[in-house]
Amino acid sequence: MEATAKKFFQNILETPSPSGYEQPVQDLVRDYVSGFADEVRTDLHGNVIACCNPGAPLRVMFAGHADQIGLLVTHIDEEGYIYTNTIGGWDPQQLIGQRMTIYTSQGAVPAVIARKPIHLLDEDERKQVVKAKDLWLDIGAKSQAEAAELVRIGDPVTLALGYQEMLNDLANSPGMDDKTGLWVCLEALRRAQQQGLEVALYAVATVQEEVGLRGATTSAYGVDPQVGIAVDVTHATDCPTIEKNQEGDIRLGGGPVIYRGPNMNPQVVERLREASTTAEIPCQWGAIGRGTGTDANAIQLSRAGVAAGLVSVPNRYMHSAVEMVSLKDLDACADLLANFATHITADADFTPK
Repeated sequence: MEATAKKFFQNILETPSPSGYEQPVQDLVRDYVSGFADEVRTDLHGNVIACCNPGAPLRVMFAGHADQIGLLVTHIDEEGYIYTNTIGGWDPQQLIGQRMTIYTSQGAVPAVIARKPIHLLDEDERKQVVKAKDLWLDIGAKSQAEAAELVRIGDPVTLALGYQEMLNDLANSPGMDDKTGLWVCLEALRRAQQQGLEVALYAVATVQEEVGLRGATTSAYGVDPQVGIAVDVTHATDCPTIEKNQEGDIRLGGGPVIYRGPNMNPQVVERLREASTTAEIPCQWGAIGRGTGTDANAIQLSRAGVAAGLVSVPNRYMHSAVEMVSLKDLDACADLLANFATHITADADFTPK
């Protein structure tokens, strides 16, 4: 991973982007791609769309979502404690004891989420699974009035952000879902542009994936691609308690995961396989028998239909404060997509055969 690209990766991970509040990250995206894209624009939904070789008639779209899961302030009680709703899919157990950040018009406000100490829990309470509605944010305020001077209803909240590298080229951070895929799409665009393109290649930083694939729906309609690949994360199964016979054998450092199934165009899948083989890029395989719940699903169904694919970065501990990925997988994924794009000719046919 080149130094500039790695710094960009760290910057977006350390910048908040809960669904509906992605613009700080999108500002970084626009600045980054302006150095190599032929066109950069932001649509009314907030999607950032970068393109190289825009005049070509065959349009290929890579999509990685910029948003991360978060919380939304809904109530401040009389003592200044703050209650929230979730943005995206949370396991409430992941929130207990976490440092959090509330993003207000006056800047970032640090907060914590906890619960009654174990010493004070009765026997029945210790057996209960905590619910998100029973958790509160504490900013240290003495009263509702003091808290309300800083925090407003509707302010977004994330886990305290931070990037940490580990052994064997692994790294952890909140928001790896899906700033890894976002980074891959932009880096694949940059690498493909350097190698030469016969197609118009779009890299889109989509918004609001975690709340219903909304940005992919609108951006795919606007770009109108013939071919589209979503890059997201998938569950790494190389840790205890996950059943490989159901979820597959997916390992950090094993390379990007190419998915097969009814949501994926067979010509796209075959060309991804060829790109992996000819460039000697390690890859792993996954299968899913339904719409994937990723941007690939929205892209596939756009307008009259798009030849869609899904490439995923293995992610350990998804939707937690310590999502973990392999930096080698990110590099390999960007190389895979760049190789895929640069080998598409202007007259390529992706009709299923």
